Amino acid sequence: MLDLTWLLIAVPLASSLVLILLGKRADKWGHWMGVAASTAAFVVGLGALIQMLGLDSESRTHAVHLFTWISGGELHVDAGLLLDPLSMTFVMLVTFVGTLIHLYSVAYMEHDPRRRIFFAYLNLFIAAMLLLVLADSYLLLFVGWEGVGLASYLLIGFWNHKPEYATAANKAFVVNRVGDVGLIIAMGLMFTAFGSLSFSDVFAQVGDVSTAQLTAIGLTLLVAATGKSAQFPLQSWLGDAMAGPTPVSALIHAATMVTAGVYLIVRSSAIFDLTDTARLVVTSVGAITLVMGAIIGMAKDDIKKALAASTMSQIGYMMLAAGLGPIGYAFAIFHLLTHGFFKAGMFLGAGSVMHGMNDTVDMRRFGALRTAMVVTWVTFGLGWLAILGVPPFSGFWSKDKIIEAAFVGEGWQPWVFGLAALIGAGLTAYYMSRLFFMTFHGKARWTDEMHPHESPWLMTAPMIVLSIGSALLGWFLASGDRFTTWLEPVTGHVEEHDPVMAVPLIMTFTLLLVAVGVVVAWLQYGRAEVPTEAPAPSLGTMLARNDFYQDSVNRGVLQRPGTHLTRTLVYADAALVDGAVNGTGTGLLRLGEFLRRFQSGQVRSYAALLLIAVAGLIAGVVLGVL
Repeated sequence: MLDLTWLLIAVPLASSLVLILLGKRADKWGHWMGVAASTAAFVVGLGALIQMLGLDSESRTHAVHLFTWISGGELHVDAGLLLDPLSMTFVMLVTFVGTLIHLYSVAYMEHDPRRRIFFAYLNLFIAAMLLLVLADSYLLLFVGWEGVGLASYLLIGFWNHKPEYATAANKAFVVNRVGDVGLIIAMGLMFTAFGSLSFSDVFAQVGDVSTAQLTAIGLTLLVAATGKSAQFPLQSWLGDAMAGPTPVSALIHAATMVTAGVYLIVRSSAIFDLTDTARLVVTSVGAITLVMGAIIGMAKDDIKKALAASTMSQIGYMMLAAGLGPIGYAFAIFHLLTHGFFKAGMFLGAGSVMHGMNDTVDMRRFGALRTAMVVTWVTFGLGWLAILGVPPFSGFWSKDKIIEAAFVGEGWQPWVFGLAALIGAGLTAYYMSRLFFMTFHGKARWTDEMHPHESPWLMTAPMIVLSIGSALLGWFLASGDRFTTWLEPVTGHVEEHDPVMAVPLIMTFTLLLVAVGVVVAWLQYGRAEVPTEAPAPSLGTMLARNDFYQDSVNRGVLQRPGTHLTRTLVYADAALVDGAVNGTGTGLLRLGEFLRRFQSGQVRSYAALLLIAVAGLIAGVVLGVL
């Protein structure tokens, strides 16, 4: 099975191509082909996982050579796959959660005339993400990296007949290209330093280059990660990406796209282990983003955008953990895995609410939906408890480990990063409780034309499965340090460290902040009357509602200077470069026109010119000039 893992990529990719090329002939059954392709990838991945679990931990790294990709002179680049505990973790997350989202989409997109194309794009998304996490080199990873960017662009702008949706897709595409420049530069630096882009060659030589080189590589990898994972300062695309159909949002936020940046950092742990500066910047970016995302989520009335801000914040936790180094790599992936279940479940729950509420996303128009949508309420509620970190739900086992790890260290760092993680936990409890209570509790605030109802079983069944994962997965993986032990061949053994505060005290503060956040949200949005119109915003609320004016910052710092620079370069090109080239040509033409006057074809004129020339020569000789 390990040698057949190329099928993980080939099957959904082939399905995507077939659905696109067959056209309308596949409209009646194309969506089921998309589900079957994703399911087949999960079956192949499960078989490979079972085989890998039967091996010793030292033998759980398997390379699969595919073909010689580039061969010229002394340069030979092979395409191959790398199967190890890290890549297999992502394979199972992408294929299992992705298949549930495919199944959900059959009903959600039932009335869309382009449902076949939608499933083709979903399959492309799955294939590209699997290529990204299975690649054995940065170069092949980059192919999957760009494939994920393409698929997200196609799916975010799937309903591009609405101009604002097309704009959102373009924004996601452009912002991610900014991050991709970082990965391109990092690969250039790696090739210069190591002469190769394969993981095995790069990681084997990291000790032979200077810390300055490793820091430069680490920082440029971080630029790439901030783009894909919507981290500060390249996070502005994530909220607008909610323009796509809700299953797309679930796929992007739970199993693909935003998780790619965390994977890149953890996969490059051999580089980051040797550069404290790069790791500190990674941790700082994570801390800033987890707090910023939480604050943004507090002010959103759009249920999908509130969940998007939540993803930004939770990925911030993962980046913070990854920046902590060996004590945090495994916890980052642990939280990524549990987050994939409860965030996918909540996004699908939001889609279920929209399905029953005429596609309304404004939570001020919801309320009391627990009576009309019982299954959605229960499954969403389990995801809500998980993201809050309430024991024994999944988020408690993964996020609390990150908070504890953040308090490990010396000097100012454990206090700054640990307090940021604690504050984020309290803010998360508040804004997620606000979302939950505004949607499912309090008084009904919907209008007469809305008739809320439960979604069909094709939508609720995936939600139920994901809610079970939200409730139990964290406990199962944490028992006996099962998951951190599984990742040891890649992330190393997690040594015991003593935080600057006692672990029981950290846990007590965390749960206390969570309780305060829930109670405050209940008093404001569960028990009290929720206004159906937005109140006059304060300065802080305006900052949060406008995503800290990141779009304005981008326009002022990047877009407008870039526009002026482009115009200047165009003018310089036209005036100087084109002017020099065109001026030379024009000068030669004019010289030719002048000389043409002496080429009349009349013998007498030529004789006269010859006589003048001879006379001039004689005069020069007589006068001693020549």
